[in-house]
Amino acid sequence: MKIQQLYADVTANIIKELEAGAVPWLKCWKGRSTGLLPANAVSKRTYSGINIPILWFAATDRGYEKHQWLTYQQAAAANATVRKGEKGTFIVFTKPLLFKDKETEEEKKGRMLKTFCVFNVAQIDGLELSDPDPPTEIQRHAAAEAFIKATEAKVELGGDRACYAPAWDMVMLPHPADFNDPEQFYGVALHELSHWSGAKHRLDRDMSGAYKSKPYSFEEIIAELTSAFLCAHLGIKAELRHAGYIQAYLEVLKDDDRAFFRAAAKAQQAADFLRAFGQPVEKTE
Repeated sequence: MKIQQLYADVTANIIKELEAGAVPWLKCWKGRSTGLLPANAVSKRTYSGINIPILWFAATDRGYEKHQWLTYQQAAAANATVRKGEKGTFIVFTKPLLFKDKETEEEKKGRMLKTFCVFNVAQIDGLELSDPDPPTEIQRHAAAEAFIKATEAKVELGGDRACYAPAWDMVMLPHPADFNDPEQFYGVALHELSHWSGAKHRLDRDMSGAYKSKPYSFEEIIAELTSAFLCAHLGIKAELRHAGYIQAYLEVLKDDDRAFFRAAAKAQQAADFLRAFGQPVEKTE
């Protein structure tokens, strides 16, 4: 599959879901207690960036119970077989490259995107898997608390709104008791920490857009995906932003079929930035 076709297909699927009132990056939570991040079934490395929502969507759409995947060749190397007639899922491989600027002759860094095909373990016969015991609720919540604390972000609890205040470089959150459950609190906290990561003296994202403008909505998509990635990493089943943002998301995605890919890349950068405060970030697929 050509990369341009993947841009179009992925964006069309997301738009379809949003127009139906669903937020695709929340569906991976349903019915699962562990292994929320898509991972390679053999290397155990998690996938990253745009590949996460692509594989989440495929697993939900086709009813796969596990977020574990392999290429055809990897399955064969593990003495397993992709069943005849099974349809794979195309994801993206990013390869760094150097090129010369035509005008200045200077060498510049770039990247080349290619697509390749993976299969869910539900499509593969003869594969032996061992699933680790899922962490308990107490362990998940303790990990989330430790994660937030490790950033050393200034967090003020109280009031009735959640936001990042750039002028004070501070995250403002209602008290945890004001949320329906602790996991909802963690999901919102991670969303606001994503905005915190985008400050000029950190990752320097464009956060200047007026409310509901396209730049504002693009930053909201980044924060939503960052929180989704981190919640999946921590095993937190959080509901994220409400349906009132869906129309704003649609306006961004309908205007540019690469917008979601760019947002996912920036979300991965933000998630890695935040995770690095507390632990080394392992290699991804």
